[in-house]
Amino acid sequence: MSELTVTVLRLGLLILLWAFVLSLAGVLRSDLYGTRVIARQGSASSRRSRKEKRAADTPRRNPRTPTHLVITGGALAGTSLPLRDKGVLIGRNPECTLVLDDDFASGRHARIIRGDDSWYVEDLGSTNGTFIGEFRVGEAVPVEAGTTVRIGKTRLELRS
Repeated sequence: MSELTVTVLRLGLLILLWAFVLSLAGVLRSDLYGTRVIARQGSASSRRSRKEKRAADTPRRNPRTPTHLVITGGALAGTSLPLRDKGVLIGRNPECTLVLDDDFASGRHARIIRGDDSWYVEDLGSTNGTFIGEFRVGEAVPVEAGTTVRIGKTRLELRS
C-alpha cells in the first residue's frame, strides 16, 4: 500500500472515532439532563381562551360520571386534571396529557377515552401493562367514578 492510502485510512478512522465520541456525548447529555419541558402557558388573553376551551371540553355534569383524574400514589401524588371529551393520554413522553415520572411507564402507555355512556381505559401496548385492581387491561375497559387504575408505581383514580 502506498503512503497516501495509509494516511487517508488513518484520517478516515480518526473521523469515525470522533463521530462516535460526539454521538456518545450527546446520548449521555440527554440521559443526564432528561427531556426538555415545554411551557404551555401564554399571555393573559390566551389563558382566558384556554379556560373557555376547558369549560367547553369538560363533560356535562352527571353525579355518576367521572370528571377528574386524580393521582393517588406515586411521584405525582395529589395531582388532579379534568377529563376532557378528547381523552387523556398517559405516559412518559412530553407530548402526553399526563406525563408520568415512573420507570415502569412506557412513552405512550395508556389513554382514557370517553365513550357514548362512560369513560374507558385502554392500554396502548405498554411493556409493563395497565391494571384495574388485579386485572390487566388489554382493550378498552369501561370505568366508573372511584375506580383505581395502576400504571407502574403510579395509581390514578377517576372521581366525580
